[in-house]
Amino acid sequence: LAQIAKNYGTTVQTIKDLNKLTSNTIYVGQRLTLPNAARETGNSTTYTVKRGDTLSKIAKEHGTTVKAIKDANGLTSDTIHVGQTLKLSGSASTAQTYTVKPGDTLYSIAVKHGTTVQAIKKANGLTSNSIRVGQTLKLSGKPSAVQPSANIVEALIAEGKKYIGVPYVWGGTSPAGFDCSGFLHYVFLQNGISIPRTVETIWNAGKPVASPLIGDLVFFETYKKGPSHAGIYLGNGQFLHASTSAGVTISNMDNPYWSPRYLGAKQLH
Repeated sequence: LAQIAKNYGTTVQTIKDLNKLTSNTIYVGQRLTLPNAARETGNSTTYTVKRGDTLSKIAKEHGTTVKAIKDANGLTSDTIHVGQTLKLSGSASTAQTYTVKPGDTLYSIAVKHGTTVQAIKKANGLTSNSIRVGQTLKLSGKPSAVQPSANIVEALIAEGKKYIGVPYVWGGTSPAGFDCSGFLHYVFLQNGISIPRTVETIWNAGKPVASPLIGDLVFFETYKKGPSHAGIYLGNGQFLHASTSAGVTISNMDNPYWSPRYLGAKQLH
């Protein structure tokens, strides 16, 4: 807490009061509220979206433009959601190496350093997405020409489409056979993102979105109450999923079976 307070120009007691902490114990991955929503992070400023915010309002308050914010975050629309962290300025990291910390994934490291999962794997001769705490990874040091958020959507869809035709297998988590959540878990993992294993826990982990964008997950209520089936939204009312009847396939959301069972969409990347 002392180090965080020093970095952000505040005090330990202020942080404790804001977060209702009764001791100085904190843990990796814990989200702390700080006195100012905007904070300096190296060469970048980030901002956490609050209720009532719009891109134009945020841009005006921080002396930037909507386009600059969209470019910095790989946004393709003006839609933002409460709790979302936005980069406001600065450039991608130029670090050449990175030491893996608890909670890191290849995807989170790639986003931090303006590169891609594939570039990191290639630079380090990795054949899987497994990394370990304390491992030193080589980074390209050059920001990707396309924002990582856009890259990951394309990569997820491309990976998922590789398995069209793979049969449905209850509990299946490999290209030998998938169930619907096993398919999603596998596809995300191939891109360095670890998501929960069951539809219900994936639903609980996702960020709600008013309407799905390409790469978001769409959820349905099928054989039991609550979310029990999910797929990757492809745009144009279509989604990619592991169907019990057809295996990995593409279906239309306005299909008479799927349309009345639709529950909503969530963002997981």
